[in-house]
Amino acid sequence: MRIAVVGAGGVGAYFGARLAQAGEEVAFVARGAQLDALRTRGLRVESVVGDALLGPQLATDDPAEIGPVDAVLIAVKAWQVAEAARSVAPMLGPRTCVVPFQNGVEAADELVAVLGAGPVLGGVAKVVSFLVAPGHVRQIGGPTSAAFAELDDRPSERVARLRAAFRRAGLGVEEPPNIRVAIWEKFLFVVPGGSIGSVTRAPIGVSRAVPETRRLLERAMEEVRAVALARGIPLARDIVARTLAFVDTLPPNGTASLQRDIAAGRPSELDWWTGAVVRLGREAGVPTPVHEFVYHALLPLELRARGRLAFD
Repeated sequence: MRIAVVGAGGVGAYFGARLAQAGEEVAFVARGAQLDALRTRGLRVESVVGDALLGPQLATDDPAEIGPVDAVLIAVKAWQVAEAARSVAPMLGPRTCVVPFQNGVEAADELVAVLGAGPVLGGVAKVVSFLVAPGHVRQIGGPTSAAFAELDDRPSERVARLRAAFRRAGLGVEEPPNIRVAIWEKFLFVVPGGSIGSVTRAPIGVSRAVPETRRLLERAMEEVRAVALARGIPLARDIVARTLAFVDTLPPNGTASLQRDIAAGRPSELDWWTGAVVRLGREAGVPTPVHEFVYHALLPLELRARGRLAFD
């Protein structure tokens, strides 16, 4: 398959590298130092499931140089989705699918607003990977899989082909019966952990072990479920208990990307994680006091990172 990866950060670089290693024709849309590294040195993968070193890759900052592809993987940060959607038109053919791999719950709808419903799938990425340096991605354990499906969950040839490509690359593929439920299930996992971790500045092993912060995690998950139900997403009754049980299996030093970005003073996905729970809850008439407190507590740091507020 011809596959374009828009955004060559931790997720995009890792999935793209594995697909290229398996023989798929992969092109990266990237910028800056990462673009230069992909073009000149290639891509180094460090992973608990096996390292890889790939030579110089087909990479560009202009999607028109790539042309039509079978699939576009959108792996940019959540605030860049709309911009990415506007840029991908030269890569779309009559059967191209566009798969968002963001951690929020609104990316597919943002893509539909720009591209129309035809090309867009729902997508979920489960991988703990990040850039160590330009051209160097590290994957450190935990689940590694992807799920994608038509937004109405009907079977399609293009979904089947992309699933087969991921499996050839040794990547896990999940086939949830309801892709929007799968997207919200991941949201219920990542947002509470990232939110509580960001305010405590502690890894997940601490947040889950201290009774007070564990209760905050649980309450935050309950708020996400309540918002989902109010918006017509039928999350299971036991989803909070199952998610907490999964959290208990994670490496104790783990942190979410939101937490790492905030700690480093970088712009983060706060508005698309914690802020989205507050906003979507307010729209649905569902109170979200834990997320509201966390969002307001972290907002000054986010505004400083984006150059909209200055303080020491």
